[in-house]
Formats: sequence, C-alpha cells, structure tokens
Amino acid sequence: MPYRPPESVRQAAQRGLDLRAEQPESNRAGTAVGIARARDLSNGERISIAVIKRMISYFARHEVDKQGEGWGKDSKGYQAWLMWGGDAGRAWAEAMLKRHEAAKEKR
Repeated sequence: MPYRPPESVRQAAQRGLDLRAEQPESNRAGTAVGIARARDLSNGERISIAVIKRMISYFARHEVDKQGEGWGKDSKGYQAWLMWGGDAGRAWAEAMLKRHEAAKEKR
C-alpha cells in the first residue's frame, strides 16, 4: 500500500530542489535517484513501502553529513538531505514503516 507524504515532507523536498537550482553547477547535489525522489515527494506522489525502506536507509547512511561544513545553508549534503524529505521525511518514513509492519502482523 503506497503512502502519500505529508506537506512538511513535500516542502522539504521542494526546498532541496530549489536550493540545488540556486547553486553553481560545482555545488549541486543529488544523484538521478535523489532528484527523482525529490520530485516524487514534492509532488505528493504515493510512495511504496520499498521506497520508504530506501529512504530510511538513505537517512541512516547520511546522518554523518550533518557534521559537515555548510550544513543548514547550501552544502551538498544538506541539499540532498532535503531532497529526500529532510528531518520530516525521515520521521515520516520511519512512522510509515512501523504502520506497515503493524498492519502485516494483524493479517
């Protein structure tokens, strides 16, 4: 069952795309997958549980980016974090996975 991201996640992803667009090419973050994820999230597309699991994995791997220079301003790590939904996206993805797992247990 796909889940629609809340407004806070949509806004973070859009902010990531906007911030990326404002940067010189040498400071633009985002892989093709990350950019596609940001577009899906910012557009409020329904997100599958498989993608939600990838979001959780992304956030776990990139938590360390918060220690980098330029975090909260324009660093590549910050841009990418936002494109994946930011802190709101992380909390939402974790909550949706818990909901999904709880529903599976009831079956």
